Amino acid sequence: MSTKLTIGYSVLVDRVQNIRPPEVRSDWETVIVVQNPQETRWSLDDYQQLCSRSDLQVEELQSVGVAKSRTRTIWLAESEYLVFADDDIEFSETGLEDAINYLDAHPRLSLLLAQAQDPSGNLRKKYPQGPTKLELFNSARAATYEMIIRVDAIRQFGVVFDENFGAGSENYLGDEYIFIADLLRAGGKAEFVPITIATHPEISSGSGWGTDRDRMARAKVFSRVFGALAPLVRIAFGLRRMRELGGLANLVRFVLAR
Repeated sequence: MSTKLTIGYSVLVDRVQNIRPPEVRSDWETVIVVQNPQETRWSLDDYQQLCSRSDLQVEELQSVGVAKSRTRTIWLAESEYLVFADDDIEFSETGLEDAINYLDAHPRLSLLLAQAQDPSGNLRKKYPQGPTKLELFNSARAATYEMIIRVDAIRQFGVVFDENFGAGSENYLGDEYIFIADLLRAGGKAEFVPITIATHPEISSGSGWGTDRDRMARAKVFSRVFGALAPLVRIAFGLRRMRELGGLANLVRFVLAR
């Protein structure tokens, strides 16, 4: 039986112990890319939930930053589809099966964006009620663990995660949105479907709003996606989120990327 799905974890070496993949299946595999810039000594033998798995690939990078490690999972995957994972994610096997079935039925799609819930069972944010074509203006809130890609298509388009963005970099968010934007501009098709595939804690790297660093990181994401048109997009976005930005003065700074 060919491998249908890769669950691809990107994790810091001191958080490997948190990973809890779904049960081993004959048509799924688990890939873990470990960020270990300090070359800390560690062994899978120390982690009972991982060391006995028959479906496991592990690679270590002497670097930090999720973008590079997530890109590496794209090239390590030996499956038709890949879902990206963090160490604090719990996946729904049924949800993943439903998402895979949807992708099987829609071969033109290179990426499927699903939804996630918090530990209380509440959806983490407001999602569309039905299948929705992804465009540049409706995919900025995508989370990595909501994304399932068709591996061969992504490789053919040559889309990777921008290493200047995402956790572990100065611009600590927006790598997911940039990935989707690059895919769409390369000619790929992407869609959201209201299938819950994962549980994630309520707080995430994209939750911060209150600091200059938060504001600048978001401003740079729009610069990366829209180029010279970014200030206009930031105006529209900032007017809807003025309270989170902290008022009119910060809105102006956000629009000017300062």
